[in-house]
Amino acid sequence: MRSLIKHVLTSKEATDSIHVAGWVRTRRDSKGFSFLELNDGSCLGNLQIVTDAGIPGYEDIQSMTTGASVEITGKLVPSPAKGQAWEMQAASLKLLGAAPDDYPLQKKGHTPEFLRSIAHLRPRTNLFGAAFRIRSRMSYAIHRFFQERDFVYAHTPVITASDCEGAGEMFRVTSLPDDKISRDTEDFFGKRAFLTVSGQLEGEAMACALSNVYTFGPTFRAENSHTSRHAAEFWMVEPEMAFCDLAGDIDVAEEMMQFLVKEALEGQEEDLSICEKFVDKTLRQRLENVIEKPFQRISYTDAVKLLEESGKSFQYPVKWGVNLQSEHERWLTEEYFKQPTVVYNYPKEIKPFYMRVNDDGKTVTAMDVLVPGIGEIIGGAQREERYDVLLENFKHHGIDAEAYAWYADLRKFGSVPHAGFGLGFERLLMFVTGISNIRDVIPFPRTPGHCEY
Repeated sequence: MRSLIKHVLTSKEATDSIHVAGWVRTRRDSKGFSFLELNDGSCLGNLQIVTDAGIPGYEDIQSMTTGASVEITGKLVPSPAKGQAWEMQAASLKLLGAAPDDYPLQKKGHTPEFLRSIAHLRPRTNLFGAAFRIRSRMSYAIHRFFQERDFVYAHTPVITASDCEGAGEMFRVTSLPDDKISRDTEDFFGKRAFLTVSGQLEGEAMACALSNVYTFGPTFRAENSHTSRHAAEFWMVEPEMAFCDLAGDIDVAEEMMQFLVKEALEGQEEDLSICEKFVDKTLRQRLENVIEKPFQRISYTDAVKLLEESGKSFQYPVKWGVNLQSEHERWLTEEYFKQPTVVYNYPKEIKPFYMRVNDDGKTVTAMDVLVPGIGEIIGGAQREERYDVLLENFKHHGIDAEAYAWYADLRKFGSVPHAGFGLGFERLLMFVTGISNIRDVIPFPRTPGHCEY
């Protein structure tokens, strides 16, 4: 049975029989033997393998260049070299797949832009291998967080007729040929259908039966944005909680962020270290700051006042009633509070129809969690649970009440206070790795003009 290199490197004792396979990182030849550095993607570290001339398979050693795949059997012995506890003495080699001279990763020091053009190969690099292992670990941690707190994992539809955000920037799903695409009644579902921008609305329906639920899946936005923070396909974590208000919503969001950051710090030491070395030397300090103390909480009104009185010249002028931009969010978290910050109670006019209207009639129970280096990472709210107020919100926002009758029914039949939020998974990954472009924390990014795979 093949052993993963991550387990071999942490072995407690030597062994006379071991079987590994992976891709050659480097090869060094000496008279009568060669050294191979082998990596199988299970960890950042390489296994050094000593191969003596004359062992079966050594005749192919010159083809075992960087990128070639090989299979090796032998024994694990203590290493005399510094910085490694073990090395492998090969008993046999087998070349599985050669990598000719045009292998793009023969040399080091490639730019992120170049590596995006070979997304099928970039997971083999140290940084991207680390980033995608961290992505896997964070996915697992998200499920752990909610499962350990008795949340039910709900699978909400990818194809939907609802526009949760009301932005209209959705990908249409159709089976019609181009010349008939406007005839909705002939389409597959008998109406217009789209790729979802959020599982929230369906999540609310599940929460109004199962109490606490969460979704974790892909979402889509047909927004022609070329910024480093936006992608057309991304993943969202969306809990919905019955019998919960805005304060409870913020509590869960803060607890989740601290749980996930702690997991990144404790469970990905080796991979996090390469991000710290090559991406952001302050990464560990910034992450530790998240778990050391409670998040700062401030109302939107007070946050705008701070921004107006800051004396700072922003690219986008700030005033009450406008959305906070990334530069405003980062000033609050990086320059003023110097820690993660929750801004709550936003103006009604700039938020979607489903947010609960406050008693002042001007604001809604919205909240955003802002973190240094990113800005908004979580957006949520207490949902409007009052049937008559929701119907008024439909009118105010130009929502087709008939199309959302099922959603209104939740307020008609046993309505309860409930709340939830959405965490942009890729933004979480950008935060915990320090990687500044969303395209570099998604294995195969989908952005305007790019869908190669």
